[in-house]
Amino acid sequence: MNKVIIGETKKQVSGYSAFIPNDFPPTSKWDFSQSLLLKHSTAQRLVGKLDGVTQQLPDVDFFLSMYIRKDAASSSQIEGTQATMINVIEAEAKTTASYPADVDDIQHYIKALNYGLKRLEKLPLSLRFIRELHRELLAGARATQFSDPGEFRRTQNWIGGTSPANAHFVPPPPDAMYKALVDFEKFIHNRGELLTLLKVGIAHAQFETIHPFLDGNGRTGRLLITIMLWIEGLLEKPVLFLSSYFKKHRSVYYDRLNGYREGEVEAWLDFVLDGVIEIAGQAIETARHISEIRQEDMAKIGTLGKTSAESGVLVLRRLYSLPIVNVNTIMEWTNFSTRRGAQKVIDRLIELEILEQKDKSVTYGRSFIYRRYVDAFMDE
Repeated sequence: MNKVIIGETKKQVSGYSAFIPNDFPPTSKWDFSQSLLLKHSTAQRLVGKLDGVTQQLPDVDFFLSMYIRKDAASSSQIEGTQATMINVIEAEAKTTASYPADVDDIQHYIKALNYGLKRLEKLPLSLRFIRELHRELLAGARATQFSDPGEFRRTQNWIGGTSPANAHFVPPPPDAMYKALVDFEKFIHNRGELLTLLKVGIAHAQFETIHPFLDGNGRTGRLLITIMLWIEGLLEKPVLFLSSYFKKHRSVYYDRLNGYREGEVEAWLDFVLDGVIEIAGQAIETARHISEIRQEDMAKIGTLGKTSAESGVLVLRRLYSLPIVNVNTIMEWTNFSTRRGAQKVIDRLIELEILEQKDKSVTYGRSFIYRRYVDAFMDE
């Protein structure tokens, strides 16, 4: 595939140079190489396989909630957040008061994605939707004083450096930005012209090139990948998340995005398809693995007496959604009104090697983790 000229850098009245997108999509027909199209076929086949495997899961929404946490953590970590998926689960479970402050970034990402998936029931994917998504991502978040949540920027932004004059990349100024956004909205609405995975990849790179917000563009753009893969009909549930792949290959991710702006569209898409193949393959194996874990642990609980088994099954089913707990959690989930009764349930699950104490050095305020299940979702 020859270079596709997405835009050009132009000198502005203020003296700095900014990237001005051309009409989008390009007027010339997309002409992808045979090798890229073959890779797309492989990626799409794996996405279809993932869709089939996850539909067979008895608790697909729990599987989804874990992947949402993982993607939220990975996407936020790309931007410098230090908190992890484990920290987020602990914050949700209220098993500790000492987790990193930037857990807040990940929690807002989760909130934004869940909001977006629900909002699409009434509102089409559009510029209005993207603004609402950005608002949910940043409104009330830890550091929002310069982000103007839910509003497209009215001033120039830049990436790297201390000003547009020495920046690594300067997105289009507001007037050119609005024109580019109108083209972008038409592109995402246009169905059938491009193979879906290629369309989603191009949409992400174009959005990051436009950079329409003062802050949160990367996270918003990665949210849109998940949302587009779902609404384009490739998946029954939005279970394909690429942020962990982008985090793993962070420098290549940014290099290929820069290359896209210089016309290297196919190299960017090749990178994205590699990500789809890698992540879909991992998710398929994860789905199979947690099905095995579920069967094994249900069988273990089946060896208990009737009353113990009933409370054990009840807790195990809840652990798929919230796999870090303490005594208070178990009291909320069961009919036990005393800490002693709840602790007995935990002790039985420890004996069965389902739960383990998260931090062995802690003697007061202990928490317990469903380690095998959590590890199934961790990056290799």
